[in-house]
Amino acid sequence: MTRSILHVDMDAFYASVEMRDNPELRGKPVIVGGLGGRGVVAAASYEVRKYGVHSAMPMREALRRCPHAVCVKPRFDQYKAVSNTVFEIFHRFTPLVQGLSLDEAFLDVTQSERALGSAESIAKQIKQLILQQTQLTASVGVAPNKLVAKIASDLRKPDGLVVVPPDQVTAILDPLPIRRLHGLGNKTAPLLERFGIVTLRDLRLAPEATLRSVFGKYAAQIKARAAGEDDRPVIPDYDEKQISSETTFDRDIVDPSKLHAELAELADRTAARLRAQGWLSERVTVKIRRHDFKTYTRQCAVRPATQETRPLAAAAAKLLDEWLAAQPHTPIRLLGVGAGDLTAQPQLDLFSMPESKRNQHLDAALDDIRAKFGSSAVSRASSLRSRDPR
Repeated sequence: MTRSILHVDMDAFYASVEMRDNPELRGKPVIVGGLGGRGVVAAASYEVRKYGVHSAMPMREALRRCPHAVCVKPRFDQYKAVSNTVFEIFHRFTPLVQGLSLDEAFLDVTQSERALGSAESIAKQIKQLILQQTQLTASVGVAPNKLVAKIASDLRKPDGLVVVPPDQVTAILDPLPIRRLHGLGNKTAPLLERFGIVTLRDLRLAPEATLRSVFGKYAAQIKARAAGEDDRPVIPDYDEKQISSETTFDRDIVDPSKLHAELAELADRTAARLRAQGWLSERVTVKIRRHDFKTYTRQCAVRPATQETRPLAAAAAKLLDEWLAAQPHTPIRLLGVGAGDLTAQPQLDLFSMPESKRNQHLDAALDDIRAKFGSSAVSRASSLRSRDPR
């Protein structure tokens, strides 16, 4: 069955809230962000974007490009309150809402169409309700999958609505520049452009051997994305049964080896909590927050259900690798590892496998040491690789 996915993106969200609340800012080049030494642009109004200012840009560079910009300190409590209103509107139409940040979400409305009308009609209703209740605009993409819906929502900003029928995916994507494909930024795109690959059609039809020099083993995956292929489900935000651990870094991390070391420690902490509470998990979720506060979740099933660190960490590492392949060289400020689909009933074959028994003995030994001497008394080697000394 063809799915109907919406990607809803609030237009210049933080800046729009500030201009709504302070009419004197309307029509002016507004930058929302920190003014300290590491200050970055959290949001840029459309008036300031014509100067080349965009989110995640260092504030010093933004002010160099637009010296007369009006800088506003972020008010995250206010943005969260508005976001709650927007997400409440989403949940009127479907329970399948996956938030990416305060101002952005995927909605799967496939099962809602019979009662509430077509996906396009639902998108129009959502836009109207957002405007009525918040006085803000949103851009919406409607498509058969998440990848194409996200691209579509960005094509007619602000206040846009773009519908991509299943039989027109290739026709709409083909003429677009490769930088429209999420993750192909200022570092990767020039490498492709040297091969004459400048549109998504070029990328879709490029020889896989050519793409391997840029993407390695992920070349086929990138070609599929250029063709608009994406089978990722919309993962609802809520989970009544999940145990998780996360950490926000003092400094953003780009190095994959350091990210994996941090991820291994988080998986270890999550697994230890599973064992302490007597749960087994059948699903692992990795949470990734970029330097610009965009947040992503990736998940996969784990069979059989487990509370062992090793299989949970391996699944989490695979999910992180897949995300890094799509967004290479992206600074990360937060990582999290969650264990869901919990059950208290051990599966009979779980404890009969030699590998599982070895994992259990190791886990139990580490749990005992930590119980006696503190949580930082011992760490796994996988969580120490490439980490700064502490």
